[in-house]
Amino acid sequence: MLRGRIRRGRGAHVADDDPLDAAQERRVRAVLALGGVPQADLPDGVQQVRLRLLERAASGREAPRDVSAWAAVVASNLAMDWHRARRRQERLGERLAALRPADHPSGEETSLLSLAVARGLDELPDAQRQVVVLRFYADLPVRSIAEQLGVPEGTVKSRLHTAVRALRARLHEDEVV
Repeated sequence: MLRGRIRRGRGAHVADDDPLDAAQERRVRAVLALGGVPQADLPDGVQQVRLRLLERAASGREAPRDVSAWAAVVASNLAMDWHRARRRQERLGERLAALRPADHPSGEETSLLSLAVARGLDELPDAQRQVVVLRFYADLPVRSIAEQLGVPEGTVKSRLHTAVRALRARLHEDEVV
């Protein structure tokens, strides 16, 4: 069913292929906005609702009885997810700020450190980069990372240890720290 929609939609966009009508889209935008999602993120939120509706259809499940209500609930959940992610980022920022030395580096030093860390992450093997990002940027515990990746906790710990050691060596090599 979804493949047929994709094939038909390759040429001009067919309005019938959009799972949300204009009124439903306005309602989704309103729910997201009232949920505190910034204006700039509203189009992404609407697309997420569309994607979830299409995924539901592609999986063979029947369409919700009331698409408008279903879309509003999904939008509300997305708004909550947005707030959780923002709080997670704030907590991460607080944790990183607590680790900084008392004398704050200049903006230039911070930029150099950020660039060096980004280069170091780029040089890591995919598996190591993945666990570093999940652990330190997404703030997931080792157990959750292991469950999500389908690997033992020891493997996650080993990859983290190796990756952090490589990043530390890279930062010392670049004389950033």
